[in-house]
Amino acid sequence: MTPPPSPCPDLSLASPAPCVDLPPRSPLAPSSPSSPSSPSSPSSLASPTRHLRVALSLVPLLLIGGWAAVDWRAVHDGTARLASANPWWLLAGMVFTCLCWVGASVTRQGAIPERLPPGQLLASQFAAGAANHVLPAGIGAHAVTLRFLQGRGISLARATASLALYSLVKPIAKMALILAFLVAFPGTLRIGQLVPDQKTLLLAAAGILAGLAATAVVLSVVRRLRRPLLEFVRTALTDARILHTRPSRILALWGGATVFPLFQAGVLASVGASLGLPLPWPHVVFAYLAASAVAGAVPAPGGIGPVDAALVIALVVFGAPMALATASVIGYRVLTVWLPLLPGAFVLSALVRRKVL
Repeated sequence: MTPPPSPCPDLSLASPAPCVDLPPRSPLAPSSPSSPSSPSSPSSLASPTRHLRVALSLVPLLLIGGWAAVDWRAVHDGTARLASANPWWLLAGMVFTCLCWVGASVTRQGAIPERLPPGQLLASQFAAGAANHVLPAGIGAHAVTLRFLQGRGISLARATASLALYSLVKPIAKMALILAFLVAFPGTLRIGQLVPDQKTLLLAAAGILAGLAATAVVLSVVRRLRRPLLEFVRTALTDARILHTRPSRILALWGGATVFPLFQAGVLASVGASLGLPLPWPHVVFAYLAASAVAGAVPAPGGIGPVDAALVIALVVFGAPMALATASVIGYRVLTVWLPLLPGAFVLSALVRRKVL
């Protein structure tokens, strides 16, 4: 009987080294580590990612620095006027400014069924305030909040529905406050000159109709958007129903949306009191509510520009001198925008570096 051939060929004439039968290599066995110079090594891949993360964390600082350089005159004038103001009233205005972030955080929590970490939520809203003053129409704040919610494991549809509910509740709560002021102070609030004229109302109605028509055209042309839109609407309606069955969420959502504009109006009233503005607080608060409701729809970064002009006009209508009204609005912007701007940018960069956003 012929013996089976050996798996090792006879190479004695070619090499003196003995032939050893090696066991077959398992496909699950780890491969040899790649060299440091290999383009697919982890170190070579991590380096560009790390540089990209650092660059993204510096983008808010660069944007805010450029915006501050363009609007430097407003910063200088507001600081010069506040130098002679009552410091205790300015301190009260800073307290109201801090309460604005608390109110925004409470409203954000009320607009989502999941429980969010309070500390990170407050930090994200502080950072969102800085982003909101860079991009128009609240896009910056919504983008920061959307990244924060997705980082907590919340789906894109639910996070977007939360932003939509938050944006819907705020103007409704503000209009309810305006009606409450009109009922509480009948005959003392001068609203005749604050009501938009017929031309302004027609332009606003035309803008709303144009937006709805453009949305309908886009959905009819781009059919791929229909399914995400239907999913968003379904999620928004379901979450709104669930949230309004929980008393804690109802209180957080509507309570936070109600106190937020009151806190902002408190900042304006405190600055006015520090400068000797001859108006009672109810008039200043109502002037802020009316001006922000009328001019807040203009897509300006943080409402700066249209809202400022409307605030000055509203204060003058109620009897404030033009110089004091202008100084009060500038001081309001210094407390709510310029002082927290740089710290908010640093917090935003830190949250990006720590992958919270």
